[in-house]
Amino acid sequence: MTTTRPAATTEEEEEEEAVVAASAAANTAPPDADDREQQKKVRARKKKKRRRAPSEEELAALRSVLRWARRGEAGDDDAADCGGHLLPAGRRRPRVAVELHAHSTRSDGSLSPAALVERAHRNGVKVFALTDHDTMAGVAEAMETAKEFSIRIIPAVEISAVYSPSNGSGANEPVHVLAYYGSWGPAKSQELEKVLSSIREGRYTRAKEMLSKLRNLGMPLNFEDVSNIAGSGVAPGRVHVARAMVEAGYVDNLRQAFSRYLYDGGPAYATGSEPAGESVVQLICRTGGIAVLAHPWALKNPVPVIKDLKAAGLHAIEVYRSDGKLSGLSDLADTYELLKLGGSDYHGRDDKEEPDIGSVDLPVLAFFRFLEAAQPIWCNAIKEIFANATERTGLNGPKGCHQTNSVDDLCNTCLSSPELGETDDSEAEVLRTEFADIILSNRSCKTLIEQRAEITSLLH
Repeated sequence: MTTTRPAATTEEEEEEEAVVAASAAANTAPPDADDREQQKKVRARKKKKRRRAPSEEELAALRSVLRWARRGEAGDDDAADCGGHLLPAGRRRPRVAVELHAHSTRSDGSLSPAALVERAHRNGVKVFALTDHDTMAGVAEAMETAKEFSIRIIPAVEISAVYSPSNGSGANEPVHVLAYYGSWGPAKSQELEKVLSSIREGRYTRAKEMLSKLRNLGMPLNFEDVSNIAGSGVAPGRVHVARAMVEAGYVDNLRQAFSRYLYDGGPAYATGSEPAGESVVQLICRTGGIAVLAHPWALKNPVPVIKDLKAAGLHAIEVYRSDGKLSGLSDLADTYELLKLGGSDYHGRDDKEEPDIGSVDLPVLAFFRFLEAAQPIWCNAIKEIFANATERTGLNGPKGCHQTNSVDDLCNTCLSSPELGETDDSEAEVLRTEFADIILSNRSCKTLIEQRAEITSLLH
């Protein structure tokens, strides 16, 4: 992406106006009906006056994001057509509907990966990341379904971890770190899966401990019931225990189960075998991912957590929610030079207050900066994955070179391998560069190509 880095927008000015207006309203007596109507008209006029056309930086970012979402395919994303991707009338900035935080039945969500993608499509989402807890088992299904709807899938996972204060004071605190990977997935995938598998195994022990605590509280449950709710092959989590509590009649709904018993540190809460937050961030970086701290507003003391995870390599924190941007966390992101992201954290629970897929108004500039940081990291991961693939397939040797005539032939041969995922223009260019390096560094291949070039020149 070659777009000029976008300049700062007027969001901060808008927020300041809102604070001033709220302060002024707090110091006045309650208005009567006529006054309220008059104030409503005044606000409407001010709102209309404050509207502005999207900046050139925002439109440039929008074009880049849309082209990336379509894998470089041509589309109606010229400047004249960008208006079709703007927010509804009255909004000030262009937007691409992006969902970076959602869960399926492969962890603790209620919809299958395919159903999630279909719902994302109905909601107008163009980019979707499936972030199941401690597993990437649903990513392949999501990617296959997304082909029907032209949605760009970001392979992702939400990794459970625990934070221990570096100064030794204070209690441990559970944290969740989102990992976002390129279309080929993580490099060193076996290393990542080993850690995820260990966390999932710990969930079984954790669930049994929670059931033991509930039994002591006079609410006995069978582990088999919890496992059946979780589904075959799915490690049970708190939400599965909560659903069992609802079915047994101990609580009215999931929200009550969490608020009374299963919240962090609650009377039925239990920890699993989660690794340290810093080691999880380092693992994500080592496997070619972007590390993002999930829902930091839920932390008791987010400052030291963010500081220490940043030192370990953290790239971003969630700042945007369905109810807007959290200014305090936005300031922390600025302080520690972190990207600002956000997602709905959709689970499909029976809760009218749960944000829907695509409901978070993530500014296109924020997502543009995310891609700007991610693409070099993802390209390096592609190189590593490719190097491992060529070793297994024999492309990086005399035999493999004799079977191909050019860099493009090699590229097409590798891209047709079932081990490798879908590739867009920028990723294919990385491959071509790698293939060229292989050809030029391999003496037998170089000699063969030179000989063929000489023969071709003689024939012409």
